[in-house]
Amino acid sequence: MISLRSNFDTVHAPLAHWAATTPHAIAIDDGVTRLNFAELFRQVTARAETLKQSHPEAVCWVDDVSDTNNAVPLLLSFLSIISANLTAAVSDPDWPPSVREQIFARVAAGVGAETAPDLATASTPFYIGFTSGSSGLPKGFRRNHGSWTSSFDISLESFGPGAGATILVPGRLSHSTFLFGALLGLWSGAGIRLQSRFSPTAALDTLAGKGVEGAGAMVAVPSQLILMLDLAQRRALAPMPDVQLLMIGGAPWTRARTPELQALFPRARIIEFYGASETSFIAWTDSESTLPDHVVGKPFSNVDVRIDASQPNTPGLIYVRSPMVFKDYVTLNEQSDQPALLRDGDWLSVRDVGHLDEQGRLHLLGRQQRMLLAQGKNLFPEEVESVLAAHPAVHAASVQGIPDAVRGVQVAALLELNEAVSADALSAWCRERLEPYKIPRRFYVCADWPLTPSGKSDHKQLALRLSAADASSPSSSLRPL
Repeated sequence: MISLRSNFDTVHAPLAHWAATTPHAIAIDDGVTRLNFAELFRQVTARAETLKQSHPEAVCWVDDVSDTNNAVPLLLSFLSIISANLTAAVSDPDWPPSVREQIFARVAAGVGAETAPDLATASTPFYIGFTSGSSGLPKGFRRNHGSWTSSFDISLESFGPGAGATILVPGRLSHSTFLFGALLGLWSGAGIRLQSRFSPTAALDTLAGKGVEGAGAMVAVPSQLILMLDLAQRRALAPMPDVQLLMIGGAPWTRARTPELQALFPRARIIEFYGASETSFIAWTDSESTLPDHVVGKPFSNVDVRIDASQPNTPGLIYVRSPMVFKDYVTLNEQSDQPALLRDGDWLSVRDVGHLDEQGRLHLLGRQQRMLLAQGKNLFPEEVESVLAAHPAVHAASVQGIPDAVRGVQVAALLELNEAVSADALSAWCRERLEPYKIPRRFYVCADWPLTPSGKSDHKQLALRLSAADASSPSSSLRPL
């Protein structure tokens, strides 16, 4: 495994190192294509030389390959682009053609006449990813090599030996969480097992060492782990003691299920990490069922956190300062787009609200933009959503506010259900766990749950559906519970 603090300045630099020192070690295996480090480096170097001769622009789109759902060609394309000292822009295959056209045009305008440097350094841009935009168009965020090399190093330092194990990456590389996991496995020299389309069966087989060489670590979003747990329980699968590390990101994990996860992977360290596309890592914690839902852990050792609050010891905007933050946006139209981002010198805030406790743990209450004023008190939908999602009958929840002349807003919960449940039962569940003003007064079931391109609940779309239903407009996907 690579040392805790590497001497590599760029994301692709370890490829040459591992090709020279462990050439026959498997770098990439998706069950069909298998490349060792020597062959991976050979292919990437040859492609990079071609790109240097044929691509004068600073940015090259990764999806200029034949199959955007096949992770191996995409990863080879990505590595070749950054090895040519270009910036790799990673699109989402689910973008409609009109959205794709707009984003391509904005990226071209955003980077202007920039040209690729002859030699890449830690400060050289290497990656453009995309996150949800306030106007509905995904925002392109740009990162320097140093922002992710720092992230790789801090992962190896913080998460223990398991971070240097072979990593299962069960998702599209257009999702930055999975791209990060893939590059971490190549950075450490342990290699990766790719799964372009998530399958709980295939993921469990890989972790058990079936079909392909096993993986000792996995990066996952909560919905994937829940599907894996449910499948493992239905099939009465034996525990998998060879798994060393589970890294959970992208959305809040239901900690009530941590004991089940630990039973399936008895020797694994189960890590939850919190961050944002613009900040990368902010805080992390070992997952424990007794940990309060809104505790996201202690800041990473290379991250400074400050809370800007109106009064001492009260929640406020979370600002971070670290070597892992992004460079800039490249797709914003200043006249129409209002990014949910604040800068104060080296400090950056994505308008998350929280506080630090006496133990140095960061408590995340929610996004400032989603905060509701109910009965004169601040209510963060994320807290109520977490409580509802912990109910066995609830698969997903979105808490919205309906204007009310007396209360400010009435709290409404839109739900995707696993099984039938009554509004009274959900109200009782919430009363045991929440203050009275936070308890939803209306419950709706959504038959066609909308997701963002990154796979998260699309709260904006759900708010529009609630507005239509509240205005007595017909809605085929929303009904009162």
